[in-house]
Amino acid sequence: MISTINERNFRGVDLNLLVTFLVLMRERSVSGAARKLFIGQPAASSALARLRELFGDELLVRGAHGMEPTARALALEAALAPALGEVQAALFESAAFDPATAEHTFTLGMPDWVELWLMPRLFERVRVEAPGVRIAVKVCDPVTGTAMLEAGEIDLGVGAFREGPRWQKYTPLRTMGFRCFFHPALVRTRRRGTLALADYTAHPHVLVSYRAAFESAADEQLAAQGLRRDVRYVTPRFALVPEILRHSPAIGTAPEVLAPLWPDLVSCAVPVALPAFDVSAIGHARRERDPALTWLLGVIAEVARE
Repeated sequence: MISTINERNFRGVDLNLLVTFLVLMRERSVSGAARKLFIGQPAASSALARLRELFGDELLVRGAHGMEPTARALALEAALAPALGEVQAALFESAAFDPATAEHTFTLGMPDWVELWLMPRLFERVRVEAPGVRIAVKVCDPVTGTAMLEAGEIDLGVGAFREGPRWQKYTPLRTMGFRCFFHPALVRTRRRGTLALADYTAHPHVLVSYRAAFESAADEQLAAQGLRRDVRYVTPRFALVPEILRHSPAIGTAPEVLAPLWPDLVSCAVPVALPAFDVSAIGHARRERDPALTWLLGVIAEVARE
């Protein structure tokens, strides 16, 4: 691979300049990039001018919503982000990670239901295998996860993420579905322990939505049949659902892996066709060869499959 490098092509190219380019692309602001890089705004403006000259393109131009990237800039970002991640890994990341002796802190991003399902067992595994490791969890969801990862706010995200930008590394962990939950003393159904479609539409519903929406895929399925359900309460936290259901004759829908955590509630099949979904881990290409993250991702994958 090294033999293919033409040294003349790199004359006048400053590695720090390429890093500045990626920060400018992320911030979409010269002043914002200057703050992130701990340099003055004139220095950041000068760097942008040098980048424009280097690539023969405006790269970032003023638009209706601030600085907007050109097509050339977007193509360069897609190519350079993984490449500079490889350079960072080669220069700064240690060659090995020994969980038994390491002192390390990981920051994970996940919605509350993933934390409820995954973290008790994951924490115990880490406590035994890596006593010097600490874990912090930040709340994130399928919409915010990529941005938090790009900004360096989290090391890994775990949740129902879709494949994203080229630099986002996507690791499938497990496929699962949804179940309906209700309190047997408060919700009477036609057949004990099950939920017919008529039962489903007859009772009020608690819905989990990260954007405070009163409709979901279940409502689309019902509408196709000329039916509707009565969503009366929306929350961004699955952890609140069982407490609501213990006091109200309502129905909630949640990932099936939460059923063992709510043994006093009835768990039954959803009477509308909801597709299964994938739980995955997302990481940044610049950390792909980080031995500490590689170890943790392996443990997460094992725990998720159990």
